[in-house]
Amino acid sequence: MNDGVSLERLTRRLEEVVGELRGLPVDVERVDDDAVVRARILQAARAARALRAMHPVGSKDTGRQEQRSRRDVLDVLEGGVSMRTIVHASVLDDPLKAARIRQLHAAGDLHRVVDEPIQQVLIFDRSVAFVRLTPVAEAPGALVIRQQSLIAALVDLFELTWAKAREVTEPAHRLTAREREVLALIAEGRSNGAVARALSITEAAVGKHVASLFAKLEIPAGADDNRRVLAVLAYLRGAVQ
Repeated sequence: MNDGVSLERLTRRLEEVVGELRGLPVDVERVDDDAVVRARILQAARAARALRAMHPVGSKDTGRQEQRSRRDVLDVLEGGVSMRTIVHASVLDDPLKAARIRQLHAAGDLHRVVDEPIQQVLIFDRSVAFVRLTPVAEAPGALVIRQQSLIAALVDLFELTWAKAREVTEPAHRLTAREREVLALIAEGRSNGAVARALSITEAAVGKHVASLFAKLEIPAGADDNRRVLAVLAYLRGAVQ
């Protein structure tokens, strides 16, 4: 199916849903308190049989919070809930978050990765959905949606995004267009300074792109020259997507 046609069809469907709901009572609740949102999510998770989730960035939880969050997901999986999660590729730039995602993936919370911006959404079965109030990482509050036509549209959006996403277990994650440009120039033997001049960006920005592509290509820490050689070899082998 052509992605453009699919997205256009989905957009029309969302417009139809909005039109159908005009003048009718809509079962959508705004909850501004994050503690209340978390409690509602846990309640829904305990009663659900399937969860579809989209996360634009990784959680900021660290230490005990991170362990508790991971334990909550594992407990839900052990309870027999089917889980599928779509994350933004930037999450994998953090080795700790990447390791957590792969652990959950192996445990049954299947993950896929996208490069395009996504909204934070949780859909439990086809009965309730949670949508972040604003498309900003870690913004407080959520919309709690029980309107069936809206949930159906969100499910369609999730399934379309899932079909386009790539497996989290792919050995070489897709680089952004800018990262591919940087790597191509590195393959020509250029230094970070030369790459910066060629692309009209700062040398600091080049350094960030280089660090990101090292992480995505899973090149371990070591001498920078050796890492650049390994990245170039991956590029020449065609392993970079």
